[in-house]
Amino acid sequence: MVNDSLSETILEVSDFVALINQTLDFAYPSVTIRGELANFKISKNRWVYFDLKDEAATIRFFGNVYQLAGPLEDGMLLRVRGIPKLHTKFGFSVTITSLQPEGEGAIRRAADLLLSKLQAEGLFDEARKRQVPFPPVSLGLITSTESAAYTDFIKVLNNRWAGIEIECVDIQVQGESAPGQIVAAVEYFNQKQLLPDVLILTRGGGSAEDLYAFDTEQVTRAIASSRIPTVVAIGHERDTSLAELAADKRASTPSNAAELLVPDRREVQQQLTDLSLRLDELATTDLHIQERTITQHQSEIERALANVLERSHNQLEAYKQLLEALNPAVILERGYAIVRQSGGTIIHRISQIQKGDIVDVELSDGQINATINYKR
Repeated sequence: MVNDSLSETILEVSDFVALINQTLDFAYPSVTIRGELANFKISKNRWVYFDLKDEAATIRFFGNVYQLAGPLEDGMLLRVRGIPKLHTKFGFSVTITSLQPEGEGAIRRAADLLLSKLQAEGLFDEARKRQVPFPPVSLGLITSTESAAYTDFIKVLNNRWAGIEIECVDIQVQGESAPGQIVAAVEYFNQKQLLPDVLILTRGGGSAEDLYAFDTEQVTRAIASSRIPTVVAIGHERDTSLAELAADKRASTPSNAAELLVPDRREVQQQLTDLSLRLDELATTDLHIQERTITQHQSEIERALANVLERSHNQLEAYKQLLEALNPAVILERGYAIVRQSGGTIIHRISQIQKGDIVDVELSDGQINATINYKR
């Protein structure tokens, strides 16, 4: 409707809202706003409402709870990307598309809040940690292939050990899209039919904002829930990210991750050489010991055999003397005689003969016949 007297366009309320939104869609389809968080609340465990403010103004924001990277609290400095809209009933607000704490203090506070939350769930307990294969046969690598972290890791790994099958998923390691890409890469490896032996997530150092993706809830939970043993290596020593705490093993740098995963083949070769020499020495020493033992046993056997032979000889001599002593011929030599009846039966008693019997008498040097004239 046009007012002729004032030559001014008059709009209905809904038309005005539509016009403003059309203008915003054209001029500001997406905006990034930085400010202090205020009036933060979550409704029905699904919807997020808060304000961002500075010294002069306040803007209302609306979004989904799943867009949060972790717990937040009033007073934090946030950087929020969103779509500005004028709602027909609720007025002007910005619909959140992404957000993250701004500044080292806010990032550290957000990480501390998330740390407390996940610790209460037992997500960082040592009992959950798994043994990482050493060395692995295959590994999944999640990093930016254009980064120094990728170059350092591959170089150190190949220099130390060869033959490991490596599959790398190229991701952004910082920025708004980094958390989603990291989670997608972890899920990709965990859904493979043949799982790699270990999963490596790595990047170089940087500021707190550069490393923020590794302190987000979605990345931390993805690492903790991985079916594959995980190693997280972030090239900074000042703080430990939550993703590192959730990993089965933490490495201080990408190069250190390679060192923890595989042995140094030069050291292994030297150890094998030393072991071979040691085995040779042990074998030689053992051979000498066995030779001495055999010689000693041989001497003991010879002595034992000589003793047995000597005892047998002495026993044989004793038997020989006994046999000689019992030899009838020897007895006859001492003056005894053997008397036999004519049939050859030895006469032991006088009752065996009668007067007039002829008997044979054996002496030491021959035999004679005798007639029994009398007996008494």
